[in-house]
Amino acid sequence: MADDKAKKSSYSAADITVLEGLEAVRRRPGMYIGTTGPDGLHHLVWEIFDNSRDEAMGGFSNDIEVVILPGNVVRVADNGRGIPVDIHKQTKVSALETIMTTLHAGGKFGGEGYKVSGGLHGVGGSVVNALSTYMRAEVYRDGGAFEQEYTFGKKKASVKKLGSSRLHGTVIIFQADPSIFTTTTIYDFDKIVSHLREQAYLVKGLRITIIDARESGMELPEAGKGLYIRSKLSDSPSQTFYFEGGLRSLVSFYNRYQKPAHKNIFYIEKEQDGVDVEIALQYADDISSRIFPFANNIYNSEGGTHITGFRTALTRTLNGYARKNNSLRESEENFTGDDVLEGLTAVVSVKLREIQFEGQTKGKLGSVEARGAVDSVFAESFSMFLEENPDDAKAIISKTILALKARKAAKAAKDSVLRKGALEGMTLPGKLADCQSKDAAESELFVVEGDSAGGTAKTGRDRRTQAILPLRGKILNVERARLDKMLGSEQIKNLVVALGCAIGETFNIEKLRYHKIILATDADVDGAHIRTLLLTLLYRHFRPLVDGGFVYIAQPPLYKIKRGKEVMYAYSDEEKTRLLGKDAALAEEVEAVEGGEAPESEEDAGKAKQVRIHIQRYKGLGEMNSEELWETTMDPAHRILKQVRVEDAADADTVFDILMGEDVPSRKSFIQSNAKLAKLDL
Repeated sequence: MADDKAKKSSYSAADITVLEGLEAVRRRPGMYIGTTGPDGLHHLVWEIFDNSRDEAMGGFSNDIEVVILPGNVVRVADNGRGIPVDIHKQTKVSALETIMTTLHAGGKFGGEGYKVSGGLHGVGGSVVNALSTYMRAEVYRDGGAFEQEYTFGKKKASVKKLGSSRLHGTVIIFQADPSIFTTTTIYDFDKIVSHLREQAYLVKGLRITIIDARESGMELPEAGKGLYIRSKLSDSPSQTFYFEGGLRSLVSFYNRYQKPAHKNIFYIEKEQDGVDVEIALQYADDISSRIFPFANNIYNSEGGTHITGFRTALTRTLNGYARKNNSLRESEENFTGDDVLEGLTAVVSVKLREIQFEGQTKGKLGSVEARGAVDSVFAESFSMFLEENPDDAKAIISKTILALKARKAAKAAKDSVLRKGALEGMTLPGKLADCQSKDAAESELFVVEGDSAGGTAKTGRDRRTQAILPLRGKILNVERARLDKMLGSEQIKNLVVALGCAIGETFNIEKLRYHKIILATDADVDGAHIRTLLLTLLYRHFRPLVDGGFVYIAQPPLYKIKRGKEVMYAYSDEEKTRLLGKDAALAEEVEAVEGGEAPESEEDAGKAKQVRIHIQRYKGLGEMNSEELWETTMDPAHRILKQVRVEDAADADTVFDILMGEDVPSRKSFIQSNAKLAKLDL
């Protein structure tokens, strides 16, 4: 028995799989690009662009062109030195082929090829190659034009010389593999523009052009005919960025919908201990903070050592200045890290020769030396800025003192709410119809608009797993409201207690009582406004719930269609037309049929009887009975839910600023610009 078991579980050299070439990337793409969803798809563009951008950071190029061609083929061109094409002594093939078909091969590990770069893992080009059905590299250097093609990461032929050329630079063309990116292989032009605009700010003097040529009908340009194709695509949507102001310009851009709290933007660029530190900041009349960290021009969504150094120095410097100038009395407590961040917009950029990221997607900087360099450089220069600009210093200290006082008031209010609430066994809000399950993973909270919809939802729900919390009217706009004022709102207080995870510095996602928080509002203007107010609350004060994928928007149907005994639900006008099929035109003629009103004429009555169609237009959830609401909006087997995700934090932040802030002209402009996207119920 034991012998048989041993034979079945034998483990020897024969069981070891060796993946050839780039097969490891195709087997486990998430290890290299984070995800095979839309973020991973766009990461392919970032990887190739980063190689071109690194040439610009080294002073070898000043012009990058990114084009999305028909079929979502991406073409990236730069006027850098061009990838070497001579034979590599270790691999015995050209350096170009080595870089494009071998992991951890590149000019960024040592030597003098690059002083600073973002792609230090040496996997960017080869990973994109592995995850593409087709890739082509064109190189212009040493008086010639060269080309090599690949498919699924493998070369189709050796590098060949196409002819003579005076140009210098590299062109990479690739098409993502739909068998890897099964969700989508369609690029978001706005997402690419947003990312590359940031890069243009970070590399002063670099011109970046992005062109959406998917509707141009252009065929894949022939190799060896030059670097840039923008002159042939003048009719295609495009954006070009070029900034001399660097991070100062970037801070101004981020604050374009804010009222600055002081006039001068702080800026410093200095090298210390082999780390190039560049920081710009300005406070705005706002309660949110916006800190954008970069390391070797790679955006670090999770921060890292440079942000730790920055925050430490910021808190210490402002406390020191306030004490020195008697802005804080001896009896008063110091500013905390949260106090000094309120209203701050800052860009912290470091460049290191030997850099360490946590993960291939470079979300967090791990280089220890960055912390000390940022702390030292920033503390010294920011102290000098405060001394030399007393008006700016006064405005910053005044704002920070206001934040300190608000924090203490908010803490008292919050402690009062939570001490009497969820933390010490207070009964849940009276309006909450809780579910029976205590397992958060299977529990859902429907936040519905009004008592009428609340009553219907309570009757129609699955009591075991679905809880209902009706809200009365529109909640407080929390975009500029402090915590104490927020918790004075009965509606918000009920929601905070119902969620169970507290708020502010005591927030604990482990105590979240429901893993699906579903916003169910009416399909009208008021419903959309209430949904926006709720999303503002969740984004600003419960951001981990959004990032964790716990927030959803319910999609109730717009129409109930009865054709004889058959009942159908349509969630859009297009779906209504599709469901009606051949009867659609006839149904549109019979206006009396819409809403079930009485026919206006005998002819209409005859038509209605002929097609036997009854169409009900739902204005709100309260118009449904409990069975209809369950069947269309609450039943997990049939409902449609939209998960709320933040694709670009900076863009999301800007939209909330515009829609919910005090800048009326910007909001008017935004609405006018996007009015054509709105679906109006006339």
